[in-house]
Amino acid sequence: MVGCKVDESLKRVEVGGFAFPLGVYPVEEMAPRPGYTLHFEPADGDDDGEDWEEWPDRYVFDIVISAARVESLCRLLFAMLPGRVYPILDILGHDAHREVDPYIAYELVSLDNFLDGVRRFREFFYEDGLCGFGAMAEEPFLYVFVDEHKIVTVRAEPALKERIEKLLKAFDLEQIDEPAGADAASHEHRSVLSLPEDNPDMLGPEEIIERLRDDWQLLLNIDPDRNVDDEGNDLGPTPWRCIVRASFEKKPPRYAEVLLIADCLRAAEDASLNAVENLVGKKAAEALDDLVVVATDRTTPEQFETLLGGKKRLAKPPVKSPGKSSQPQAKPGGPSRPASPRADLPGDGDPGATDPHDDTVEHAEPQVRSCRWLV
Repeated sequence: MVGCKVDESLKRVEVGGFAFPLGVYPVEEMAPRPGYTLHFEPADGDDDGEDWEEWPDRYVFDIVISAARVESLCRLLFAMLPGRVYPILDILGHDAHREVDPYIAYELVSLDNFLDGVRRFREFFYEDGLCGFGAMAEEPFLYVFVDEHKIVTVRAEPALKERIEKLLKAFDLEQIDEPAGADAASHEHRSVLSLPEDNPDMLGPEEIIERLRDDWQLLLNIDPDRNVDDEGNDLGPTPWRCIVRASFEKKPPRYAEVLLIADCLRAAEDASLNAVENLVGKKAAEALDDLVVVATDRTTPEQFETLLGGKKRLAKPPVKSPGKSSQPQAKPGGPSRPASPRADLPGDGDPGATDPHDDTVEHAEPQVRSCRWLV
């Protein structure tokens, strides 16, 4: 069965009986303090006249618990979710201008589907220091998210508050002023998975992310029409490395790498798909079943030149020209997304407010520099 496996050479850090996840651990002396904080957040409805779903009044629990018990706690919290949920996945990825790749489902998926992914890749979710995950639902309103430090955040409507408090008490967790996990001190993150050559069913992080994007219907939750860094600075045209999966009717899928210059995600994805269509060629296109962009990372100019083999230098940004794309249009306040879930809570989406999408806005014409098969 497809799954993943922890690198058995890694050693777990424990302090005073408190176990840290294998993938995130303190690098200075500290005293971990299990427990939780609790505060109230009022309903945050539509202040801009847009069709955003209002989040109700809710209580927020931030929970620090030993790595030895976090999976058991989450199993019981996830059991409180209804039959259909919005999965969430955060990845500390490879993008040169964004620390976290925030993925979210724009459509409801079954809870069984979500839990099957969690069970299948449990070592990745509960031990790896480069990912966070969770799910949310509207009826009842419940949001459960495990961040990359394996600190659990729960947002719940008031009717669920007492039930969650009883659950935390069963784990000997008390409300305290300052719980302390790995993020309370200088710490390091690392990936923890091994890739045994004799077992191809054991997947690495990139393969797991690709599978979860398919199974959970995840989309990268950033504004597809702006090219900004984590501080909201407009970057203009930048180098991109995109990976496209080409599925065929009667043979295994192939993956292509596309290196290009583009000024937004929408343009990068569309140009990558067009480039791979050309790579496939008209004759083989009849057997082509689907093309899917599975990774889109911006690079530095130095990284881009290395990827190109050091043979080409970056040209000046291309002249801007009007253009459109097939990506969903962005709305004020964040990337295009359904009324729920919102992207301004952990796992985060693009933090800055955005201008309404305008088809008259000029975009730089993407410039594809390389397109080749990887496998």
